Amino acid sequence: MTGKELRLNRIMNRKTGRTVIVPMDHGVSVGPIPGIADIGRAVARVGGGGANAVVVHKGMASRRRWFGGNDIGLIVHLSGSTSFSEDPHVKTLVCTVEEAIKLGADAVSVHVNVGNGHEQRMLTDLSATAQIAGEWGVPLMAMIYPRGERVRDEFDPSAVCHAARLGAELGADIVKVPYTGSAESFRAVVEGCQVPVIIAGGPRMDTDRAILEMVRGAVDAGAAGTSIGRNVFQHRDPSLMVGALCRVVHENAGIEESLLSLEDPAERVA
Repeated sequence: MTGKELRLNRIMNRKTGRTVIVPMDHGVSVGPIPGIADIGRAVARVGGGGANAVVVHKGMASRRRWFGGNDIGLIVHLSGSTSFSEDPHVKTLVCTVEEAIKLGADAVSVHVNVGNGHEQRMLTDLSATAQIAGEWGVPLMAMIYPRGERVRDEFDPSAVCHAARLGAELGADIVKVPYTGSAESFRAVVEGCQVPVIIAGGPRMDTDRAILEMVRGAVDAGAAGTSIGRNVFQHRDPSLMVGALCRVVHENAGIEESLLSLEDPAERVA
């Protein structure tokens, strides 16, 4: 087994070949928002629910002792931008693969937004990172979104399909893209991409059912799992939400069964 395969087994379930990742890199883009102000507590909560991995920036990864001993995969995010930027969609590299390895990363990730005037630089960064990560045997997750002045709808199936294939073409081992809204349309995204595809969570959703229906649809389409942030770490009980996601992703559970698992055990009638 190669080093890359060993590391992939740290962030993906060996039996199902799927993953439940919780991104917590938002501190760079929007600051210490509710749910991740205390990063150690946040990691402990999702780890307790069974998450396969978290995504954090190098500063948080260097304080891994905050994770409270949770045996959870570590993905170090290499790119970023802030909400103060003239164009927050433009991502720049803020960490190297080598730095991530020294921090004990099981994988690295790079964010690329296509369809804007700065696409060229972000694609160059992704390609270069794929080469270096490949040399070190470190899995690379590409977060690719159709976002910019040339994109009318970032959830358009053809645009998402193109974004996913782009990540695979440039060397990503896992591709994270927006969900297109239906299992039928997302199936084309998965079939057109030769590496595992996982879905982003997007903005906060109104109900738990909406979240689980999205994930169920993605899995039915062949997705390899999820990378959902706000809808997990800002949930009233992140551990229970992660557990519900794991039931859908790893156990192929239905919506009603997964919703039932979100009930507070203390409130259940014996």
